[in-house]
Amino acid sequence: MVEDGGEEEAEGESGEMPAAAAAPPLQRCNGFLPGKEAEDGGQAAPAGSGERAAADAEAEAEAMLAAGGGRVETRLSRRRLAVLAVFSCYSLVNAFQWIQYSILSNVFAGFYGVSFTQIDWLSMVYMVAYVPLILPATWLLDARGLRLTALLGSGLNGLGAWLKCASLGPGRYPVTLAAQAVCAVAQVFILGLPSRVASVWFGPTEVSTACAVAVLGNQLGTAIGFLLPPVLVPNTPDDINLMAHNISIMFYGTAIVSTLLFFLTGVVFEEKPKYPPSHSQAVLQTVPPENYSYKQSIINLFRNIPFVLLLISYGIMTGAFYSVSTLLNQMIVTHYEGEEVNAGRIGLTLVVAGMVGSIICGLWLDYTKTYKQTTLIVYILSFIGLLVFTFTLDLGYLIVVFVTGGVLGFFMTGYLPLGFEFAVEITYPESEGTSSGLLNASAQIFGIIFTLVQGKLTTDYSPRAGNLFLCAWIFVGIILTALIKSDLRRHNVNSGIMNLDVKAVSGD
Repeated sequence: MVEDGGEEEAEGESGEMPAAAAAPPLQRCNGFLPGKEAEDGGQAAPAGSGERAAADAEAEAEAMLAAGGGRVETRLSRRRLAVLAVFSCYSLVNAFQWIQYSILSNVFAGFYGVSFTQIDWLSMVYMVAYVPLILPATWLLDARGLRLTALLGSGLNGLGAWLKCASLGPGRYPVTLAAQAVCAVAQVFILGLPSRVASVWFGPTEVSTACAVAVLGNQLGTAIGFLLPPVLVPNTPDDINLMAHNISIMFYGTAIVSTLLFFLTGVVFEEKPKYPPSHSQAVLQTVPPENYSYKQSIINLFRNIPFVLLLISYGIMTGAFYSVSTLLNQMIVTHYEGEEVNAGRIGLTLVVAGMVGSIICGLWLDYTKTYKQTTLIVYILSFIGLLVFTFTLDLGYLIVVFVTGGVLGFFMTGYLPLGFEFAVEITYPESEGTSSGLLNASAQIFGIIFTLVQGKLTTDYSPRAGNLFLCAWIFVGIILTALIKSDLRRHNVNSGIMNLDVKAVSGD
């Protein structure tokens, strides 16, 4: 089948959904799906009347699906693969720019004549920028859409890369910090998109895998950031001019690739496919945009106790990963002096193993829909992996560190798409971008705290002290994850169960 614009549609998931025009008149809604007005004078149901609101929402959603009139099939667009590929690539470059300083912390500290703490801030600026900007960014995603958000993310990523090219000289640390801050702002428009891209463009049997692939791009960028900079910029403290030349190759190459990806984003990205890819998306598309309340969506998310528990546990796990990634060079060099290149390779092993874990977990979720069980098991195994990594780091055998780092990465970074998809399931019909954005904000906050504290413990005592600090927090995360009530709302809609706990809000 060919769309009006000439785009071909693949033979995708079939099943019929009502057209928007055929849906009955809609009331004001919380998030996207409508609630039901109270019977007493048309006032909204009070926030505490969860059971009645759930029943009302279920009845109204069923009415939407059962309404007569025109019907439209759900289909999968071939463009979805190009959208996913381009997003993954510019997310990759953004992650590469995040880690490229940390893995060469001793090199850049000598080049700019600054302390290790100042170099750590080139990584932590990503976390600091994210927290205050995430709410405006998620509002922009909901109000102006996916395409504009994607263009901002890729465009700012390219701008930051070009600004770095102006910092190629000793004493220009403030310039490179400002450039990294621009890349950090770009990250705000990138990290929250995987679940939105997956939900809007992919069907229910592939949505978790698509989210995993979208997250995979960011992980691959981190992996390349561990591997490539130590090769491109060897430590030459006696020849600063050679060091500047090597850094320029890395900076200019990144800027050129970022610019190309910005133009590809403009060509490939569209707001949404012509036909919805799933029943849950078809339901959301029947609701007029003016009925959406961003403020109410945020309130609903923080009233959702399972989501709040996931918000904290996701922040702990991902913040721990950020801290380990930022301080990996210091941990390795402390016990294995002069092994900067192998530190990068260990980081590569950690992230590549995590990429494999992400894909396996995504495929497993699409097949089983066991979100809570899988998340809890991966959390426990990450805790065990960090303990093993901690107590084998100082044995004197790099091969052991490679193996334990790979095991740690498989579970710790494999957890990232699990958290995104679990959040979408338990918060549907709220915006995927908003829930993902809040998860990432939690991760940045914990990442800043963990990096500062672990860095202090590593410097003053040993890497073991810093890692044990993270182990204690991950154990807390295991307990919180076990307390999460698994209510798979999106899956229920796609399965026709329609078991939704959606509270009504007033027309104001």
